[in-house]
Amino acid sequence: MKQLFYFCFIIVLSIACSSDENSQNVIVENQTEEPIPPVDLDLAEIIERGYINVAVDYSSTTYFVYRGEIMGFEYELLKMLEDYFKIKVNIIVLPSIEDAISKLNKGEVDIIAYPLTITRERKKIISFTTHYISQRQVLVQRKLENWRDMKLHEIDKTLIRDQVDLIGKEVHVLNHSSYIDALEAMSDQVGGDIIITEDAPNVDTEQLIKNVVEGVYDYTVSDENIANVNKSYYPILDVETPVSFPRRIAWAVRMNAPKLLDTLNYGIGGLKKEGMIKIIYDKYFKSSRKAREIAKSDYASFSGQKLSPYDDLFKENAIKLRWDWRLLAALVYQESRFDPKTTSWAGAQGLMQMMPATAREQGVRDRTNPVQSLNGGTKYLIWLEKQWDSRVTDPDEQLKFVMASYNVGIGHVYDACALTEKFGGDPTKWIDVRGNLLKLSTHKYFSDPVVKVGYARGSEPVNYVDEILLRYDRYKQLIPE
Repeated sequence: MKQLFYFCFIIVLSIACSSDENSQNVIVENQTEEPIPPVDLDLAEIIERGYINVAVDYSSTTYFVYRGEIMGFEYELLKMLEDYFKIKVNIIVLPSIEDAISKLNKGEVDIIAYPLTITRERKKIISFTTHYISQRQVLVQRKLENWRDMKLHEIDKTLIRDQVDLIGKEVHVLNHSSYIDALEAMSDQVGGDIIITEDAPNVDTEQLIKNVVEGVYDYTVSDENIANVNKSYYPILDVETPVSFPRRIAWAVRMNAPKLLDTLNYGIGGLKKEGMIKIIYDKYFKSSRKAREIAKSDYASFSGQKLSPYDDLFKENAIKLRWDWRLLAALVYQESRFDPKTTSWAGAQGLMQMMPATAREQGVRDRTNPVQSLNGGTKYLIWLEKQWDSRVTDPDEQLKFVMASYNVGIGHVYDACALTEKFGGDPTKWIDVRGNLLKLSTHKYFSDPVVKVGYARGSEPVNYVDEILLRYDRYKQLIPE
């Protein structure tokens, strides 16, 4: 079994390596401090620990929320890692690659899931995976305001097409990035100085591109795929002029983690053969129509900073519950994906997926009405909290019991507590009760004398709680409080 687990880990962890190329391309030669020696922490220790820490960047292609759904190139691959290996992936959002490298060598991060350009200097302090894509770097510039009324050759005359014309021009670039290398090499090649201005460390590539769109800057540089995605948002952009040859893009691990590196590399080759990299890549980098839809939405975390049209209702009802509103939103998304008209096979309906009898008890006449549904669902959650007040006093633990009860019914959770107590566990600890809740789908246990309600598909409430809490963690990372 352990060998099978290890083999699966190899296959799917490597899937996570087929990454996006959206964030920071940082050159280590600009670092002023000595690199931190890497800690001894390789694949075996990571599996033993039970979770893997992955640094990602937050952007419109790597990791974001759209209408409550967590999305992104890296995120989808990392989710596959969780689903297949049952190993927890801790996503750590780090906007600075220098910070990511520091945390990597300290053991706080195991994989840097950024689209890193492979350079000789970087290879002195981190180990790169096999490259999963090659990418040019391109000049990002703005067309004239009346470009739609112009012919193509007329537009070209207003733009830099010959790199020689960059001599004397100011180009704003990502702080400590490999774009600096590309522009310095171009300066040598064209025999004149390009004015290279590094932006602040907390400014990412997409913000630099937006500054070009708004006329704050005339030029910046980006990886070609990111430039093309942003061009779909902002048609006024031109991204046709290259500033580098294709460069190899990869993820990184510690230099003394060869087993983890081998694991990642094993899968990259297989994924290339199977076309998996291309499928996920095309979803985020080739679908310009979908990119425009997301970019213009108020409900994308990188633009509108909203989860749904019901955020105000979440906030209002979360106060009654004394919950973070993003937690209530995570529960509602789990129930209905924010669709007030949805109806389950069992007859549950509305944002809070209330059954007819429960809705009547809570005074809900129209379950498809968002206000009524959220008010009624909140009242029911408050009622459930009161039922657990005398049984589970720890607020964090009680929350899990309440959510499980909302999903499967409080009687089944009581039964799982009774089994837990009978078998010597702690009925006030979710970690103990969840195991016995899973047993309620087996005749031996649901027919036990201490069980009052009977059969339950215990995996549903267990997964329900896990998924809501995981989504809540993601919402906290991506949506302001």
